Amino acid sequence: MSSEATEVPAGTSLADRVTKPDESKTAESVPIPNTESSVDGASEGMLGSQLQEPDYQVNVKLSDLQADPSNPLFSVKSFDQLGLDERILKGLLAMNFRKPSKVQERALPLLMSNPPKNLIGQSQSGTGKTAAFTLNVLSRLDLSTEQARRTPQALILAPTRELARQITGVISLMGQFVDGLVVGTSVPTEIATRPKLLEVSVVVGTPGTVLEQIRRKVLNPTNIKVLVLDEADNMMDQQGLGDQCLRVRKFLPSTVQVVLFSATFPDHVLSYAHTFAPNANEITLQHEELTVEGIKQLYIDCNSEQQKFDCLVNLYGTLTVGSSIIFVATRASAEMIEKRMTSEGHAVACLTGNIEGARRDTVIDAFRVGAAKVLITTNVLARGIDVSTVSLVINYDVPELYIEQNGQSRRTRQPDLQTYLHRIGRTGRFGRVGVAITLVSNREEWQLMKGIQDHFGVEIASLEISDWDETAHFLKKVIKSSRAASDFAGGQI
Repeated sequence: MSSEATEVPAGTSLADRVTKPDESKTAESVPIPNTESSVDGASEGMLGSQLQEPDYQVNVKLSDLQADPSNPLFSVKSFDQLGLDERILKGLLAMNFRKPSKVQERALPLLMSNPPKNLIGQSQSGTGKTAAFTLNVLSRLDLSTEQARRTPQALILAPTRELARQITGVISLMGQFVDGLVVGTSVPTEIATRPKLLEVSVVVGTPGTVLEQIRRKVLNPTNIKVLVLDEADNMMDQQGLGDQCLRVRKFLPSTVQVVLFSATFPDHVLSYAHTFAPNANEITLQHEELTVEGIKQLYIDCNSEQQKFDCLVNLYGTLTVGSSIIFVATRASAEMIEKRMTSEGHAVACLTGNIEGARRDTVIDAFRVGAAKVLITTNVLARGIDVSTVSLVINYDVPELYIEQNGQSRRTRQPDLQTYLHRIGRTGRFGRVGVAITLVSNREEWQLMKGIQDHFGVEIASLEISDWDETAHFLKKVIKSSRAASDFAGGQI
């Protein structure tokens, strides 16, 4: 398998980038912003969501005990306070970013201080982390000469090509008025072509592809000033990805600023993060604030695996929603459900780890624009992807932890709490109301779900299915209700 590096020059018109791609490259289309406010993830033009920020507190832990919290830049209330270049501020306004989110208030002064300091940020999607590290990256670029513009100065690693492409769009959009900015996307491709030297200012990619390009001298790492790991816990907790990230890090200058962001940081991963980003400042949300508000969490008690599928068919036979995602445990399950639902007349798409390259892009792009309303997937899309029209998530299988033993994966019979959190976070995005339904068919799955409920201190209520028309009516009311009016939102718009 070879790799591709798609370049997105910031100076081109948005219309040209969407409708007139460069035939010599696979140019990523960059969405046109609309007037809705946006804080994190994809733009509204790419069906990303706006943020209606809940009330939460951000805790800061400074590595330097002499740091002065009374310093005016310890926390900022406006982007103007950061001394940003006017062209970056213009990009923020074009995306309708009016003021920093609470995470950005604390993270940006720490990120943009000089000399640069490492940062570990635990911040769930929708709180502004993508915009925070993007602003830091843009502010540190030297684009004064043609050579500087064509030399990688910032590297952002993401666990999946879908998230890498999304981040590329955000950076290109926010930096659209920055003269000379060129963003490259380094992700796997099935097309075997001779790779060209990556002459871009910012590289966004997956760890394996980036490592391959550094080794083949396609990507020059010697001038990289900033390294960002998005969904860092996921990459550090997977042996393959973690090793690749560490090897990439060794190629970079010792002075590189390391920024780690993730929605969750389990203790064992946090310990590794401190080794990866020594002497880092930290920003965190309290544990109980991690549970996604505004999502009605329900379960359906099924008698068997067959009834699970029957419930799925009945749900989609009676309920009309904008877009929905069905999460399953294995590729085989995903393919089976896709075939059976298609035979029942439902228009569905399927995305699993064995689908590669351009086919993956085609599937996720079709889902973004609504050409496919139902997406069946494994955990490959549980993290980071922001599609505002998703109002329903179904856990066909309760997420469960696995351990590797003698080269084989074995169940632990423990709930995968972080995966559950990331899965249901694909709906109810940033103040909208969403529904997450878990299908439970045996005692073991019931125990897993109870473990999730107890850990997060939430009620996962039973969904009555004796009358599917009544069930559909109830779910439609939940999905259409405003967050302020809903009984379960419990949060602040």
